[in-house]
Amino acid sequence: LLLNLEEYYFEQHTANHIQNKGGQNERKIRGSLKICSKSVIFEPDAISQPIIKIPLRDCIKIGKHGENGSNRHFAKGGVQGKMEYVFELDVSGKVEDVVETLLQLHRASCLDKLGDQTAMITAILQSRLARTSFDKNRFQSVSEKLHMECKAEMVTPLVTNPGHVCITDTNLYFQPLNGYPKPVVQITLQDVRRIYKRRHGLMPLGLEVFCTEDDLCSDIYLKFYEPQDRDDLYFYIATYLEHHVAERTAESYTLQWQRGHLSNYQYLLHLNNLADRSCNDLSQYPVFPWIISDYCSAELDLSNPGTFRDLSRPVGALNKERLERLLARYQEMPEPKFMYGSHYSSPGYVLFYLVRIAPEYMLCLQNGRFDNADRMFNSIGETWKNCLDGATDFKELIPEFYGDDVSFLVNNLKLDLGKRQGGQMVDDVELPPWARSPEDFLQKSKDALESNYVSEHLHEWIDLIFGYKQKGSDAVGAHNVFHPLTYEGGVDLNSIEDPDEKVAMLTQILEFGQTPKQLFVTPHPRRITPKFKNFSQTYSHNAPMADSPVSPGEESFEDLTEESKTLAWNNIAKLQLHDQYKIHKEVRKSFSYVSLLIVKSDSTLKMFSKESKMLQRSISFSNMALSSCLLLPGDATVISSSWDNNIYFYSIAFARRQDTLMGHDDAVSKICWHDNRLYSASWDSTVKVWSGVPAEMTCTRRQRFDMLAELEHDVSVDTISLNAASTLLVSGTKEGTVNIWDLTTATMLHQIPCHSGTVCDAAFSPDSRHVLSTGEDGCLNVIDVQTGMLISSMTSDEPQRCFIWDGNSVLSGSQSGELLVWDLLGGKISERIQGHTGAVTCIWMNEQCSSIITGGEDRQIMFWKLQY
Repeated sequence: LLLNLEEYYFEQHTANHIQNKGGQNERKIRGSLKICSKSVIFEPDAISQPIIKIPLRDCIKIGKHGENGSNRHFAKGGVQGKMEYVFELDVSGKVEDVVETLLQLHRASCLDKLGDQTAMITAILQSRLARTSFDKNRFQSVSEKLHMECKAEMVTPLVTNPGHVCITDTNLYFQPLNGYPKPVVQITLQDVRRIYKRRHGLMPLGLEVFCTEDDLCSDIYLKFYEPQDRDDLYFYIATYLEHHVAERTAESYTLQWQRGHLSNYQYLLHLNNLADRSCNDLSQYPVFPWIISDYCSAELDLSNPGTFRDLSRPVGALNKERLERLLARYQEMPEPKFMYGSHYSSPGYVLFYLVRIAPEYMLCLQNGRFDNADRMFNSIGETWKNCLDGATDFKELIPEFYGDDVSFLVNNLKLDLGKRQGGQMVDDVELPPWARSPEDFLQKSKDALESNYVSEHLHEWIDLIFGYKQKGSDAVGAHNVFHPLTYEGGVDLNSIEDPDEKVAMLTQILEFGQTPKQLFVTPHPRRITPKFKNFSQTYSHNAPMADSPVSPGEESFEDLTEESKTLAWNNIAKLQLHDQYKIHKEVRKSFSYVSLLIVKSDSTLKMFSKESKMLQRSISFSNMALSSCLLLPGDATVISSSWDNNIYFYSIAFARRQDTLMGHDDAVSKICWHDNRLYSASWDSTVKVWSGVPAEMTCTRRQRFDMLAELEHDVSVDTISLNAASTLLVSGTKEGTVNIWDLTTATMLHQIPCHSGTVCDAAFSPDSRHVLSTGEDGCLNVIDVQTGMLISSMTSDEPQRCFIWDGNSVLSGSQSGELLVWDLLGGKISERIQGHTGAVTCIWMNEQCSSIITGGEDRQIMFWKLQY
């Protein structure tokens, strides 16, 4: 931290600083002599002695001292004349090398242009790195196999340290050139949980490695000299992790957060990580929102919406009067325009909050001085007020405000942070009246972050910081426009030819703060906030009946049903084959009711008795294949669609074809029925909605079908499905597009091209919040219904032809005949169940989630039971 910006610490030598050499008062001070790219630093062992820093640019002469060559000196010119520094190295044989290195660095420091200095120092550094390599004796085991070695720098706040990176089949190593902070940093690959590519200094050169799932700080942050080295190392670790832990995307975290498996705090941490924010880079430190707006009340009321900050607006737009002044200036500004002259996150703001636990960083940034006492982080309430009213203060918070460590609020180090105008010393941070202690303040802040109000509105803040309102016209509309230099791609450093201008530009960008990498380009989905509590929380076996708000009637029975469904899905991997039938042709689609099983096999409809296991009936409608069949409520009529463009109605009671609907110009691929309405999808690029036959009217009289709506597509439609209320329909096309339709208005809500090939199957989650689709490309995609955002994508090595799901877990039938159990929230296949010997073409589950039937191209119908 004593180094200048972009300065390197090369090597250190144990030495004595000799004062008054040759004089009566000669004395030796023991310490460490550190050779740096722009200075020499002597750090005495005795803490009472001052550290000496000698800028090489100020040196007049560097050389050996005396005739014996066992020591050397520096002369530093100044207004008061010259000063001579004499140091005696413990290892006299190194004096020649040290002097030569210093003379070389001195020449670099004396170049006129800063850019030329940087270029020469970089050349010296690269030469030193090229002359050395990773010490293989540092390997943990003699059997380790070396996979890759390259040059890199280890990044810590305000400092980068050059050295060698080495990866073997079991470990990642970093060996610093100067042996600091230790000779080798070692990370076992088996411990790695997450890795992220990083922008460092606006360049794609960084890589950060975490050995924990939720920690704020990483285990190592590396900056490479070549993007290819970074990418090769990332690929190797990622390939290793694929066999051990699943790699995460923003979308997979979104699904976990939506479904309540991640807290708001955890989700924001993950988004920060994915957006290049790191605790090791103060210009890209993780950013968290101000949540509470009440810092005056004696009690904090988290049930009152007025307690909270408006999360749909950036800090700069929270005060209407200030915003009007800023907008007036914005209108008059020439291009490129911006609304705010400072950012919401910068190194200065981060250290403003952390000065009590990291004073050395602030001293480093501010030339050895703390800020003015009245401008320090003195009070939570004052800081919030300044963010609301200050002309240039638009800062957000940092994760520490929602963590467990109160140190940043308390002056435990007893630092002298100055005296305020009122005469009081700057000490602990002043808390709001509703906080009894720093611990209480953090606990209430955490409670606020996880509150229902914030869960319902956090997506609005994510849109501003990580999402679609970060840039472009949406950012202008949201009053969320910052200086162009703060945005990724705002300036191309490689296009700046003048080295001085490039260094100045980079320094400005790093000090000003950077906008996070954009993670989402469409509106972020809302969180699903539960409307009723868990069964386990609301029901107690010991509670007296009088205390229960409901009688043991419908509502509690509904809860029991939900609980049994949850239990069933939690044990879906314990599926056991119960029975199976063989038929003569492959099964395309099957549905079950009471005692009959209806199977569509090529152009024939077959009915089996589940009790007698006998074929009851076989009906042929057409000489072309049937594509789909379903049983109407009342169990008296079967509807079947065909590749001959028709839909057939068959009366079970009268054992005859009841009606034919000639409604399409090409094959009908799928049909659905709900509330006396028939929905038909076709290769003629349409989905049609028909008013149908009431279930109880199963007479032989022919019916009239009225088309209520026609949903037009660009290409043929292969599958459709309805949500539980039949207000929404999802369709999947031949070209891999999933479409979500609003049936009340017959309009398309979203069109998502998410498969490379035909969509095999698509269905809504039970709560209608998500759509799951499978395709010929082997992908399972989860789409948020409200926003149309693809929030999770998983792949298998073969197409999944059909599936059932409960919103969290999926049971799919694959091309090879296996049944796969998918854990969507964990992002993995949790079980493979051997089933058919050909593709699974249909899958059905009863309402109680206790029985499953599958059919396949191997002509088998299989009955499965859940065993738990």
